[in-house]
Amino acid sequence: MNPKLTLRDKKKEATTYALAEAAFELALVQGMDGFIVDDIVQQAGVSRRTFANYFSCKEEAVAAYFMSSASKEDQNMLLAGLPPDAMPLDALYCLLKLQFTSAFLHKLRQFVSLANQYPTLEPYILSVFHRLQIAAQEVLEQFTHGRYTDGYTHLLAGAVYGAFIPIMDGRLNVLLPGEAQDERSSAISFDHYLNSMFGYLRKGF
Repeated sequence: MNPKLTLRDKKKEATTYALAEAAFELALVQGMDGFIVDDIVQQAGVSRRTFANYFSCKEEAVAAYFMSSASKEDQNMLLAGLPPDAMPLDALYCLLKLQFTSAFLHKLRQFVSLANQYPTLEPYILSVFHRLQIAAQEVLEQFTHGRYTDGYTHLLAGAVYGAFIPIMDGRLNVLLPGEAQDERSSAISFDHYLNSMFGYLRKGF
C-alpha cells in the first residue's frame, strides 16, 4: 500500500502543478517563443529559484502538466472497486478511463499540436506517454500481485499506451469526446476506438 503524502509532499506537488499549468497556458496563448521562464514564475506566484528547483527549462514545465492526470488516491479506489478475479486488462481499461478524461485528451492533443509547431517540444511527447505508461505498469503490478510472468504488464501497458500516439498526432481519424462528427467524415468516436482496441487485446490480436 502506498504511504500517505506528507504536508511537504503535497506542497511540492502543488508547486509543480502550478508551474506546469502556468507554462502550458502561456504556451497555448503565446506559443513557445512568446514567453520566458520569468513569465511562468510570475503567473505561478513563485520565484525563479523555485522554478529551477523543479524544472530545467520551460519545455519540461509544459510537458509536466500531463504527468498527474490521476491521483494515487483515485487509483487506489479504482483497484479497490475491482473484483479480485478481474483481469489486468479490466484494471487497465478502468485506469485509462480515469486518466484520459475529455478535458485531459483535448489538452493532450493541444500539446501535440504545439510540438508540431515548435520542435523543442518534440522530445517531450514520447516522455509524456512513457511516464503515463510507467505509472500504468505500477498500478497493474500492484493489482496483479505477481500472478503474471515478468514482462506481461510491461507488454500490455506498452501496447495500449502506444495506441494513443496516432490519435494525438492525427494519423488516426478518431473523434475526442465532445467533438462533432461531420456527415462526410469517416472518423470513429474515442469510446469506439478504445473498445475496439481492448477487443483486439482480449482476443490476442
